Amino acid sequence: MDIQSYMTGVGRQARAASRLVAKADTATKNRALKLTADAIERDAERLLAANARDLAAAREKKLDPPLIDRLTLSKKSLAEVADGLRQIAQLPDPIGEISELKQQASGIKVGRMRVPLGVIAIIYESRPDVTADAAGLCIKAGNACILRGGSEAIHSNQAIAACVHEGLKAAGLPETAVQVIETTDRAAVGELLRMNDYVDIVVPRGGKGLIERVMRESRIPMIKHLDGVCHVYIDDKADLDKAVRVADNAKTQRLGTCNTMETLLVARGIADRVLPQLAKIYQDKGIELRGDDATRKLVPGIKAATEEDWYTEYLAAILAVRVVDGLDQAIEHIARYGSQHTDAIVTEDKARADRFLREVDSSSVIVNASTRFADGYEYGLGAEIGISTDKLHARGPVGLEGLTSLKWVVFGDGEIRT
Repeated sequence: MDIQSYMTGVGRQARAASRLVAKADTATKNRALKLTADAIERDAERLLAANARDLAAAREKKLDPPLIDRLTLSKKSLAEVADGLRQIAQLPDPIGEISELKQQASGIKVGRMRVPLGVIAIIYESRPDVTADAAGLCIKAGNACILRGGSEAIHSNQAIAACVHEGLKAAGLPETAVQVIETTDRAAVGELLRMNDYVDIVVPRGGKGLIERVMRESRIPMIKHLDGVCHVYIDDKADLDKAVRVADNAKTQRLGTCNTMETLLVARGIADRVLPQLAKIYQDKGIELRGDDATRKLVPGIKAATEEDWYTEYLAAILAVRVVDGLDQAIEHIARYGSQHTDAIVTEDKARADRFLREVDSSSVIVNASTRFADGYEYGLGAEIGISTDKLHARGPVGLEGLTSLKWVVFGDGEIRT
């Protein structure tokens, strides 16, 4: 395959399709999403068979367990994918919405209209559910998308894409509005990152190596996050049962996700009551603890945490634990070592909760709940195209609004400038 010619063709088709999707009405876009959801449910066995091929190859290559976990589809996860598409269909269509319309002294009215971004390229690893989520969000927001999944999920991604194409075609939209790159050649990624004539935004969803490569090579604006070094801080004004429940779930509900807690911070005043209890829960679930000196005195036998541990996104059964003097030191620790992704406080003190919300500079800041809630599905976005820790354009889980832009619109009645 001539990779450059192939990718140029994909880009041209995406640009042409984007103009058609941008002008599609809400009912047409919703119909495409609902028909895609129906096809995914109908073809669940076919999708699971394709996924089984990918899983067999992944195990033969001895890929890491967290990667295999993200690669795995099930009847339940496919039902969630279909439900996510239907949720997107039920959401208000942002395209064409006019806001901030104000009368000016000259007589004109000035406002802002929400419009599609155009063509969005998503580069992702392992997770075939992203194929459906990304396609659904892009369609509803009036965009075309180019999807480049990891080679380990090629059969799963193509099988899901076939369902998307069926939905698009039945709704009267171009199948080329959603294109899954057919080659696993890594050179295709390099070409994609140089296609600024055809691609408006790149969204890398994957490991640190992928995101660093995109940051290094891309000529196109990005929506990204580099690390998910997420914290839970248990304040000395916390409800003990809440603290244990939240800190347990934040780490053990699923290990290989970017919103999983990687560092637990505990106020000194409550540490002797909460840490031994949590340590037993973690150790019973196979979590390796690495702690500072104060933690190791309360939980004998665990490894000593190094400076590097505080910076690390493990995506594995490892947790760093530190005892801090209080809220100020917890906020300082998060500012120094965190990745501005998701951080939570457990406290019954409203003033401290408010300070945490104001002073922790992360894309999601949570009070008395697990960091695992930080995703588009749980935030009511239907799904997400990724998490952004950037401060421009979009931040946090990126749903429909994050895939749009605003343009100025002016209404007059013959006014002229003097």
